[in-house]
Amino acid sequence: MENNQKSNTEMKENKTVKKKMDWSGSLIVASLVGAFGSSFLYGYNLSVVNAPAVYIKRFYNETWQRRYGSSMEENTLTLLWSITVSIFAIGGLVGAIIVTPIVKFFGRKRTLLLNNIFAVVAALLMSLSLLAGSFEMLILGRIIMGVDAGISLSALPMYLSEISPKEIRGSLGQVTAIFICIGVFTGQVLGLPEIFGRESRWPYLFGMIIVPSLIQVVILPFLPESPRYLLLEKHDTHRAEKAFQTFLGKEDVSREVEEVLSESRVQRNTKLVSVLQLLRTRAVRWQVLTVVVTMGCYQLCGLNAIWYYTNSIFSESGINQETIPYVTLSTGATETVAAVFSGLVIERLGRRPLLIGGFGLMVVFFAVLTTSLTLQNKVHWLPYLSIACILAIIASFCIGPGGIPFVLTGEFFQQSQRPAAFMIAGTVNWLSNFAVGLLFPFIQSGLQTYCFLVFAAICLAGATYLFFVLPETKNKTFNEISQAFAKRNKVSLEMQEMNHYPEERKSSAEQESNFTSAVDKVETKTGIV
Repeated sequence: MENNQKSNTEMKENKTVKKKMDWSGSLIVASLVGAFGSSFLYGYNLSVVNAPAVYIKRFYNETWQRRYGSSMEENTLTLLWSITVSIFAIGGLVGAIIVTPIVKFFGRKRTLLLNNIFAVVAALLMSLSLLAGSFEMLILGRIIMGVDAGISLSALPMYLSEISPKEIRGSLGQVTAIFICIGVFTGQVLGLPEIFGRESRWPYLFGMIIVPSLIQVVILPFLPESPRYLLLEKHDTHRAEKAFQTFLGKEDVSREVEEVLSESRVQRNTKLVSVLQLLRTRAVRWQVLTVVVTMGCYQLCGLNAIWYYTNSIFSESGINQETIPYVTLSTGATETVAAVFSGLVIERLGRRPLLIGGFGLMVVFFAVLTTSLTLQNKVHWLPYLSIACILAIIASFCIGPGGIPFVLTGEFFQQSQRPAAFMIAGTVNWLSNFAVGLLFPFIQSGLQTYCFLVFAAICLAGATYLFFVLPETKNKTFNEISQAFAKRNKVSLEMQEMNHYPEERKSSAEQESNFTSAVDKVETKTGIV
């Protein structure tokens, strides 16, 4: 009896220690520094062009007049400014396309480090454009900054999903979304007139991009590479164990190593799958489709349209023009608080209810916003309801759709498939981003206040699809998640190896030799066998 009590006490203590060890100092530093130099910059560059827009357009016109002796036509200026804003998405698409070979060759951590070259070059071009009298430098800097964002939004979630234990994988993955929101909010704060939101200071807004990049370059090299990448792709068992020990804050990492090795036994050949091969793989057909749907809805759900419409709604509600920049800060603050809340509850509530619930709430608030905008000239207090709906839509987006698509992309696929999956997700993400920026002005002019019903329909379609298809991935290993999709894909888990890349397999003798060697080294060392 006493022995049983002692055993139960020891088990409880081990569980307590395990929970404490999940969030090691190295894991926290890696996630914060990785996100600060990556997803933070993406969010920052989404909002940084808003405050100085008037001054930048004036700079374009003055440069044109100095070169050609006449003022720029209004249509030309509008087109040039639209290119400046939207070309960021084109750069992001390029980054999403090239990320697969980069993470394969350099690894996850080194890709994040090398990506800072794009950020620093872009910051220098944009911040020096006024001094050089060249608006082309600003446009070129925006597209290079887009390349940086396209790479980081794939490499960072990949890195975070591979260094975290499954018990906190969702919370750690939400760091990406949290820092996007913090970046947006920071861009709004620094764009205030008291800081850099003046005609003579706007180049400093772009020069600030260098700061997060330098911090990441200084700190990230002292942290390990992804242990899964080291073990499965580099077959470096010693460094993989060291990385696990560092990130988990414990000496015995046999359970984590065995979890990775069990994945290897399923897909023994760890040669990376190409995008075409992944699309042809029957065993991940529904995973790919689900990623495409969630990433498409992530951009097409109307949040970018909300940013376009915010100032006019605030203006119509009677808020003074000089006060609007400060009121706009409430949108960034709401976004940040909601993203942090999502990170705190995702491991309790799960991915599925947050994602479906987020899209569902957006449908409701879009409907109320449409009604409010349509009738606000007839009822004096309705503009304030519009403001409340905007904040509610932003909060609904950030508690689920704002970050979980990146988490799911990292969870749905095996090691060899993950880079190709992030390339597909990134391509859908950036093409959808560009489509919203390009088409929204036409939707707005055609449908007026009813334009948000389009986004409500997209959110409803996304929530419906996810309700019937998406399994819960909380606290599940990558193999368990694959098994959850196996029935829908009409394949068994064991068939996945045969479906990976039959046309490009190594010779069976070489393949078996490489795998057996890696497994034997780890299993002998960790005492698994």
